[in-house]
Amino acid sequence: MFGRDDKVSAIRLTAAQYMILAIFLVLAYGLWRLQVMQSGYYASAAQKNEIRNVPILAPRGKILDREGRIIVDNYPSFSALLLRDSSRDLNADADLIAQGLHLDATEVRTRIRHFASMPQYQPIFLKEDITPDELAFIDAHRNELPELDTIVAHRRLYPRNGFMAHLIGYVGEVTEDMLNQPQFELYNPGDVVGVSGVERQYNNALMGKNGARRALVNSHGREIGLLGETEAVPGKQLKLTVDIDLQIAAEEALEGKNGAVVAMDPRTGEILAMVSRPTFDPQSFSVRVSRDQWSKLVNDEDHPLMNKAIQAQLAPGSTFKIIMATAGLQEGIAQDLHVNCTGGGIFYGRYFKCWISARHQSHGAVDIVKGIYQSCDVFFYTLGEKLGIDRIARYATALGMGQKTGIDLPQEVSGVMPSEQWKIRNFKQKWFAGETISVSIGQGAVAATPIQMARAFGAIASGGRMVRPHVTNPTDLPPGIIPAQNLQDEVTIPIDPKNWEIITDAMAQVVSPVGTAGASAIKGVDMAGKTGSAQTVSNALKAKMSASDKAKHKDNGWFVGVEPRRNPEIVVCALFEEGEHGSLAAHVVSKVIEAYVEKQRRQPAKMASAKAAANAEIGAVWTEPDEDGGEQKLQGGHFFLDTAKRPLAVMTAAPGMAQTH
Repeated sequence: MFGRDDKVSAIRLTAAQYMILAIFLVLAYGLWRLQVMQSGYYASAAQKNEIRNVPILAPRGKILDREGRIIVDNYPSFSALLLRDSSRDLNADADLIAQGLHLDATEVRTRIRHFASMPQYQPIFLKEDITPDELAFIDAHRNELPELDTIVAHRRLYPRNGFMAHLIGYVGEVTEDMLNQPQFELYNPGDVVGVSGVERQYNNALMGKNGARRALVNSHGREIGLLGETEAVPGKQLKLTVDIDLQIAAEEALEGKNGAVVAMDPRTGEILAMVSRPTFDPQSFSVRVSRDQWSKLVNDEDHPLMNKAIQAQLAPGSTFKIIMATAGLQEGIAQDLHVNCTGGGIFYGRYFKCWISARHQSHGAVDIVKGIYQSCDVFFYTLGEKLGIDRIARYATALGMGQKTGIDLPQEVSGVMPSEQWKIRNFKQKWFAGETISVSIGQGAVAATPIQMARAFGAIASGGRMVRPHVTNPTDLPPGIIPAQNLQDEVTIPIDPKNWEIITDAMAQVVSPVGTAGASAIKGVDMAGKTGSAQTVSNALKAKMSASDKAKHKDNGWFVGVEPRRNPEIVVCALFEEGEHGSLAAHVVSKVIEAYVEKQRRQPAKMASAKAAANAEIGAVWTEPDEDGGEQKLQGGHFFLDTAKRPLAVMTAAPGMAQTH
């Protein structure tokens, strides 16, 4: 029995009762808050746990040439998805998943960790373009690994052998660095976007809009019903100004060489062909490039990923003499300038050799015309001395040197056009008069890209009308896509008609028997141009080199050609790295211009044939093995079909691409 002292006091009993009441009130408030106040939030959260959103990927738009022939297409493939909306421990399953999909388990766990911050209803793209045995593994382990699923994806199908790779570019999974850039801020990790070339420049038009499939899943993550589906919107087709026939000619002309070729219509700025060598296979990027492949490409001394047509900043050599001639004639100096070339000359107390001295010869009496077609260094040393660096820079800058052309391709570089202000601004040093001598023959600090030289020559041969290069026409762009307009589409540089005739006639003699590229003349074609050889290291440094080191630092060969000589329809610039002589680069240009002229000559015959009889001419390109059954070689041709006898089959394909009918 309890004593009097053991009885609970009324005060304590009352306090305990109030404490219990308070606890029940807190619990009741919590229940009301969950069931009433936040019922919508938790109902929505519960619904997300029950509904799975599986993306339906939109195919990227096709890329076509100027005649509507397919350059880049798509092909269907399966991708492996890792679903994260179930209660499964994904890290625990990583070893089995990696084994079945031929992946590294560490890579799988890294990918899971990388996407941890994303909403769980968004799946992870674990592996693209899976093989039939990997697809069978996923199907066989549906119960064991319910977090694994597949999705049909449309992968890029690029031409073979790196055809047009630098101009087209490639696609890849968006990186963290790219997601921090304004143009990619609306994309999510795992999205496939354009990384370079046209694929990147016009990514928004080509990409399209993904759809989604909403499925009902149980607590184990297995689908038990379909709630709805939003169809994907395919990307828009993009037509380029490039001509596949001309592109083939340019690629074959540069085969086995390092450098670049760019062909442009100087009347409109349309890029007709663009090649950079060495090339790469963009198909290897359409899924996911391995670390070893990427490292090999990045560390290659020949820079296969660089589009040298718009990114190679190199001394233009004697091709720069056409800009010098324009400045000298416009300033009234070159018309009456005559020099005696004895193989070199003294300027500002230093002896400068002419290139012909290596042959133990001299040019003798030289005027502006002979100075161009014989490429006499002494003549242009003298002209440069009289002009001075600032007047040279003024004309060169007006013709686009030292600035981007504004072409609608990413990562174009500006080159360098030195001047007194340029040297003070960049080096805090004064300009020495002797430096002008090297600049006057396209050496020294001057550096240009092939696209800049093509544009400048096109302007000079067109009487001073300079246009902005472009790979797409505004009229051919999909609706809503704004064309790139970084610079003026057209500018005019005043060139006196008499000076224009002097320059263009002299350029025509470059490909004559007395010129530096006589072997590149095309019979019956009014071709004109200018050769150039540019040192890659100084003569003083080369003199200290061994024979093997000298062989690694041969001069770069340049040639810029136009057809016809005045108001040309086409301008072609070729950079032949370590080609030594501009005459070798001239052979490359000659082949491209010849292909252009032959195609133009066929056009009237084609039109006449179409009117006279219901015949149709079909252009096609294909690959054929050589006589030994070895590497395939690009081929091209035309066929005539009588539409009255059989249906017309339109072949629209770039090399290695499937033909459509």
